[in-house]
Amino acid sequence: MQRIYFDNAATTAIREEVLRAMLPFLRQQYGNPSSIHAEGRAARAAVEKSRRNIARAIGAKPSELFFTSGGSEANNMAIKGAVAALGIQTIISTEIEHACVLNSVGQMQAAGVNRIDLAIDQFGRADLGQLRTLLAKAEGKVLVSLMHSNNELGTLNDIAAIAALCQEFGAYFHTDTVQTLGYYPIDVQQMAPIHFMSGSAHKLHGPKGVGFLYIRQGIHIPALIVGGGQERQLRSGTENVAGIVGFAQAVDLALTEMPEHRAHISALKSYLIEQLQTHFGERLSFNGDWQGESHYKVLSVNFKTEVPTDMLLFKLDLAGVSASGGSACSSGALKGSRVLSALGLPDELRSLRLSFSYENTKEEIDRCIAALLKIV
Repeated sequence: MQRIYFDNAATTAIREEVLRAMLPFLRQQYGNPSSIHAEGRAARAAVEKSRRNIARAIGAKPSELFFTSGGSEANNMAIKGAVAALGIQTIISTEIEHACVLNSVGQMQAAGVNRIDLAIDQFGRADLGQLRTLLAKAEGKVLVSLMHSNNELGTLNDIAAIAALCQEFGAYFHTDTVQTLGYYPIDVQQMAPIHFMSGSAHKLHGPKGVGFLYIRQGIHIPALIVGGGQERQLRSGTENVAGIVGFAQAVDLALTEMPEHRAHISALKSYLIEQLQTHFGERLSFNGDWQGESHYKVLSVNFKTEVPTDMLLFKLDLAGVSASGGSACSSGALKGSRVLSALGLPDELRSLRLSFSYENTKEEIDRCIAALLKIV
């Protein structure tokens, strides 16, 4: 029986159209974009066309987009580059950001930058009232780093409102949109200034190993990786031409089909919630703003059970269901989730994150429910 993949917040299957777009740059048009011969020029043209297409998708100028190896590198570049070039004295973030942001902020704190952990509500959403207070009191230059959607909970932050607050108080704003690029419309020109924004291809049915950092025009940061001076001296290393082409194709497809895919995935999520409530009742609870402003492809659910989370995931895997999980405490080999800990999740609960794509079906949800009934 075919396996069920409910871990699309971790990565997604590459689309056939994306793979077809990439293959010529792996087989025939394999030139180095820095070379001046015909093969190199063809590769350079493909990179720049892809840059224009992705920039257009987010309302940016091509010159504001820099390709990276993924979201983690882009976030490191933004935070460390902002501190180095902009004289940032304070970074405001939350304790439930992605590890690449959390650890980058930690490194900057160790280097002498003031770090402030912004409060979150019961859903994991940043407290914008406290953000206003902190920005009003802050001295010196401030960087606010807040993700658009939490990767474990799905909870959405209002990045337009955050950008407006940062503009009001003269702060810089960095946002991680790895989970939302291609799923929600994002237009950096229609909002108050977003100064830095990261994206990644493999979360929207593109290839792994390629992402971007958007840097608002007029901001200049030093390179994190030095060498041959690629990406206009900001990110050295031969460009991943096939990956970049695939990224652009994935973004184009995601935006074109966004309404259809959103409706399909949202219906699946609603159906799963209904089935879970029907079959598990009081043994069940949900994390994040699952009834409100939450990513339509992510559902974080808790079970009251004696089965450890790692065993729950293992048994689901044996039943042919791929999911991810965490708990407020460590459970065997599975590391405890700091995100769920920050929400105050009781230790006795076992948490699963189920995340969907346009390829999933109601029949797969029925099979997942049947498997859970045998395990939990």
